Amino acid sequence: MLDTARGRPAAGVQVELFRVEGGERRRVTEAVTNRDGRTDAPLIERGNLHPGTYELTFHVAPYFEGFEAAPKVPFLDLVTLRFTVSDTSAHYHVPLVMTPWSYSTYRGS
Repeated sequence: MLDTARGRPAAGVQVELFRVEGGERRRVTEAVTNRDGRTDAPLIERGNLHPGTYELTFHVAPYFEGFEAAPKVPFLDLVTLRFTVSDTSAHYHVPLVMTPWSYSTYRGS
């Protein structure tokens, strides 16, 4: 995660990974970003990755609390990204680039 408003990695953000099947969300794991804005380990090991739909939920409101330029009432609370895994042998890196008012993502390398 990168906080582009401050120009630094976003540390201390809770991230949850869900598997979505038949409209049901099942939490696979959760982690907190480190000082580099990454989780210390992959959220799911390649051998445990199955084809299907997943969601990453980033708890961004607590991160921006106390940020002087952020709105008093957070504009962004949870950022949820839904994506599909088709090739389980591939690497899936899903970065979040954010400010208190916006975000973007892409499939990283």
